[in-house]
Amino acid sequence: MELGLVGLGKMGGNMRERIRRAGHTVIGYDRNQDVADVHSLKELVDSLKGPRVVWVMVPAGAATQSTIDELAELLSPGDVVVDGGNSRWTDDEKHAVELGLKDIGFVDCGVSGGVWGLENGYALMYGGTADDIAKVQPVFDALKPEGDFGAVHAGKVGAGHFSKMVHNGIEYAMMQAYAEGWELLEKVDSVTDVREVFRSWQEGTVIRSWLLDLAVNALDDDEHLDKLKGFAQDSGEGRWTVEAAIDNAVPLPAITASLFARFASRQDDSPQMKMIAALRNQFGGHAVESK
Repeated sequence: MELGLVGLGKMGGNMRERIRRAGHTVIGYDRNQDVADVHSLKELVDSLKGPRVVWVMVPAGAATQSTIDELAELLSPGDVVVDGGNSRWTDDEKHAVELGLKDIGFVDCGVSGGVWGLENGYALMYGGTADDIAKVQPVFDALKPEGDFGAVHAGKVGAGHFSKMVHNGIEYAMMQAYAEGWELLEKVDSVTDVREVFRSWQEGTVIRSWLLDLAVNALDDDEHLDKLKGFAQDSGEGRWTVEAAIDNAVPLPAITASLFARFASRQDDSPQMKMIAALRNQFGGHAVESK
């Protein structure tokens, strides 16, 4: 099938390559013309045969809103817009209504996989009607990991990004637990090789995970994380998860504490936040701050 892809950064660029490897045609647009296939959204839309599918991979908020507003004026009834960025689920509901007034479909898709997704595939959580999902399904199949799992039609519009938001909240808490354990091991005199303790946990333990593997990668690069400043940014989805928990009266003590720990990292050079920063760099290519 043909796909228009808007936003060719770290995630979008790799997604374009993976979809092309699966045999589909991808026409990409980005403000950085060095990586773009076309020079404007209009040229992108005009290059696609109907019914068109345009996947948006730009920052949440104003950038996504302006892109969808422009696409609403360029697309035709029966076309579909997919928001694969990290938008808030309440924005999805608004976008679906706006595009629906022009008989343009809307699908929201939470995407996980970071810089490793090109080779390993991307975990996908999407929301929308069955008809709209069907128009995008070949792309979902191309992006997902091999095997029976890794992609889910989570529900109606907003369900994809809500599911990805909760995923990221869980990720916050898991990273915080590894970071706290690492700091405690580093603190005591009796443990003389913390990195190898972490490595030993990679096989046969109940806490083994991909995040643990990435922690070992980070410690192999910088055994005591001396090169990093103890600062970790939050993407916004951790905050949204806690806000949704409050709205629904669901207790999330671990996720909430992990979010607040990141706030604490902005006050002091936190040893725990060195590990959080290292993990975010390992799985997503997120920037780190050097001392």
